[in-house]
Amino acid sequence: MDRRELLIAGLSLPLAALVRPASASPLSFLLDGGAQAAALTVGTPFGADTVPALARELAAQPFQPASSALPEALRGIGYDQYRDIRFDPSHSLWRADGRPFQAQFFHRGFLHAQRVEIHEVIAGIARPVTYSPDLFTFGAASKPDDADLGFAGFRLHAPINRPDYFDEVCAFLGASYFRAVGRGQRYGLSARGLALGTADPAGEEFPVFKAFWLERPAPGAAQIRVHALMDSPSAAAAFTFVIHPGADTVFDVSMRLYPRVDLARAGIAPLTSMFQFDAGDRVGIDDYRAAVHDSDGLALLNGAGEQLWRPLRNPASVQESLFLDRQPRGFGLMQRKRAFNDYGDSEARYDLRPSAWVEPQGDWGDGAVYLFELPTADEYHDNIVAFWRPRKPLVAGREHRFDYRLHWCDRHPWNPLLARAEATRVGAVVSAGRLPTAAAGAGARRFVIDLAGGGLQDAAAASAPHAEVDASAGRVANVVAQPGAVDGTWRIAFELDPGSDPVIELRARLLGADGTPLSETWLYRWTA
Repeated sequence: MDRRELLIAGLSLPLAALVRPASASPLSFLLDGGAQAAALTVGTPFGADTVPALARELAAQPFQPASSALPEALRGIGYDQYRDIRFDPSHSLWRADGRPFQAQFFHRGFLHAQRVEIHEVIAGIARPVTYSPDLFTFGAASKPDDADLGFAGFRLHAPINRPDYFDEVCAFLGASYFRAVGRGQRYGLSARGLALGTADPAGEEFPVFKAFWLERPAPGAAQIRVHALMDSPSAAAAFTFVIHPGADTVFDVSMRLYPRVDLARAGIAPLTSMFQFDAGDRVGIDDYRAAVHDSDGLALLNGAGEQLWRPLRNPASVQESLFLDRQPRGFGLMQRKRAFNDYGDSEARYDLRPSAWVEPQGDWGDGAVYLFELPTADEYHDNIVAFWRPRKPLVAGREHRFDYRLHWCDRHPWNPLLARAEATRVGAVVSAGRLPTAAAGAGARRFVIDLAGGGLQDAAAASAPHAEVDASAGRVANVVAQPGAVDGTWRIAFELDPGSDPVIELRARLLGADGTPLSETWLYRWTA
């Protein structure tokens, strides 16, 4: 367990088993004890339209406020006691069947009071997964007497690092948060089902996954299918996740969204991460480590085919940026630094945190990728959010569909011919004599961008690359493009005198002699 298991929780009204006779309304799942017992034995039909039907009918009704009733022994426990409640792996779902996946479950308690209904689907028939306290060990926490407390979420295991061990691949726990890893990785950033009102002064709304259906995987299957029902005051939604574990773990996501009200501030395919400091942002930092972050930049491949890179910052005040686009090809929060010495943290191992790349499927139309950067004083609070927001509001009473492929990876190759911005360094402008250079005032800053990869080495040998640097305000001086200290790398350096401007947008890239781009486009927001 770490900080992301302490995310928003306890926001949803608990459901009884989401099972029903075929003739019933999709929401007639609040069954009495006898009906629930029958459902456990017989099961109910389940198909591709089952969860969308539930979401549509849910959206047609008023939202019911959250209730997360729990015995005080569970509600009042602390972090350490909750950590002591562990699922017994010997009871993992499908373990006895020799299937290629196993499912384990999270207990309710502490901040995770919300009850989440979980079902297993076998050959088109859904049955609730039955809770029992005997599925868990409780350590210092008290074992509950209630035999029907239900679960807070689940995680899936598969042998992605070696064939004889089932590694944890992904986890769904807390509101609509989920996260995953690829081979050799450790948990870092999270994804969400939907973001509503991010950084809104009136407060953010956190939709929740109320129920899941796990389709039993076939023997030897390379993927597993999970369905989810989401609800919030403003919208309901149905999700399907087809999960492919591996060197890169890939989620094929289908969302069918049913707003109760017009949604003008919805975030599609949201990603949530942490950035505290790096070489380009160390103001006020007194830390032995070279960098602390789960992601170091926002990457974009826009509809015009331009590859963009925006280094992240830990700002003094909330920063909202948007990148207008039509039919985006992809965006993601990436962790590009991959060497241990880039961080020097042998416990957190930020060098092993995954990147997450969203690849839209189909036409997402007009809109913008939004980036929110919030101030943080530590590494325990997520302060970075990125998502797609459609230009037009999502109208109430209609179905809105968004399909995308979500890659949990080390790095994702967009245009392999372009060099990538591997590091951004920022510092005061000084000369060898420690005096300000020709860039002018005392507030002048020097920017150094290190580029690597792509066809840079061959292109550099064939022509004389030069840097193109633009600023929305202030004055740029002393622009230099030169080979890096390591073969196959290149460096752009320049100085910025901001003058009295409080915010300046910067843009830079490396071009060949004929003006052909040799690198992706580097973007940066400087703030006073």
